[in-house]
Amino acid sequence: MFSYFEWMMAFRYLRARRQEGFISVIAWFSLLGIALGVATLIIVMAVMNGFRQELLTRILGINGHLSVYGQTSEIRDFDPIAERLRKVGGVRIVTPLIEGQVMVTARGVAQGAVVRGIRPEDLKRRTIIADNIKKGSLDAFGGATSIIIGGRLAQKMGVGVGDKITLISPKGNATAFGTVPRMRAYTVAAIFQIGMYEYDSSFIFMPLETAQVYFKHPGAVSNLEVFVDDPDDAIAIGRDISKTLKGAARIHDWQRVNASFFNAIQVERNVMFLILTLIILVAAFNIVSSLIMLVKDKGKDIAILRTMGATRGTIMRVFFIAGASVGTIGTLAGFGLGLAFSTNIESIRQGIQGLTGTDLFAAEIYFLSQLPAVVDPGEVFAVVLMGLGLSFLATLYPAWRAAKIDPAEALRYE
Repeated sequence: MFSYFEWMMAFRYLRARRQEGFISVIAWFSLLGIALGVATLIIVMAVMNGFRQELLTRILGINGHLSVYGQTSEIRDFDPIAERLRKVGGVRIVTPLIEGQVMVTARGVAQGAVVRGIRPEDLKRRTIIADNIKKGSLDAFGGATSIIIGGRLAQKMGVGVGDKITLISPKGNATAFGTVPRMRAYTVAAIFQIGMYEYDSSFIFMPLETAQVYFKHPGAVSNLEVFVDDPDDAIAIGRDISKTLKGAARIHDWQRVNASFFNAIQVERNVMFLILTLIILVAAFNIVSSLIMLVKDKGKDIAILRTMGATRGTIMRVFFIAGASVGTIGTLAGFGLGLAFSTNIESIRQGIQGLTGTDLFAAEIYFLSQLPAVVDPGEVFAVVLMGLGLSFLATLYPAWRAAKIDPAEALRYE
């Protein structure tokens, strides 16, 4: 498509001579701008994808895809109901739970927490907990006074495995002197750390029978958590469960419960994509300006080439190659830089933190203890395609303008 002569002339024009230095500087800035734009877009999209995937994995690892509540505050005869739900198509696990809020105190420190009463065998099937026990063992979980707490909560309370903490329930015991908060001390059997600040700092797991006694739900649970084969099918399976229970239950799916959270991430992701695309667009405009200046500077050369037999198409292709080369090299450089940065982003963050002594990714703010990044090949391909497309479009007008130069007019004024 392009001849050797056209490639030779294009690269010769890109090499700066002394009087053309400013044009070359603009071309280099254009290349750098496109490279940084493409790399930044790939990195940001990877981080946003990582955020969504990590949060989704942790949220759905701790919480079920569906939560089934009774018509009242508790569900009785829950085991037969759970057995019926396990027969619904697409349902993988059904777990009876008791959930309640408490105040935790230890060593003079107090804070709020969420207690979940769950059978030991059910907790062992929660791999996100079972595979992230940092201290102690799940084998010790099951006694009348044993509990499992998050690592950050243990750090705040200053307790370890074998230490006792006191739980205070806001729903107290009625006495002759009024309502007295229920208080009871429990022994820490194990400490988990899943890497999500909200859960590590405020979740406590308690044996189901112990929770039934503490929260005064004898022979009952507060809800049933349902895990399905495909989280995206949760809504449809929820309708099947409702039919199975003949409408005698309230069903909450994970998409509805976390809708505002994941919608906010999606909106932020789209806005960041639009903003960062402007970097590539500005760099493309720099290609236009540098090529227009190059065409103006090479007017006499173009006229001589035309008189020697070069066609308008040849001239147009020469300047198209010159501009497209800048865009292509910049896009490929940005592609490599973006992938390298994305795959090593946590190591880079740790290195910067070590040099500056500052916390660049506070878990209290961002919920996660590590900076995640998941590269989507489809998105990377789209970004590279966009960078190349804008670069090629930027060369069309200057190349067309070069091809329109009249040799006679150009040589007359020279």
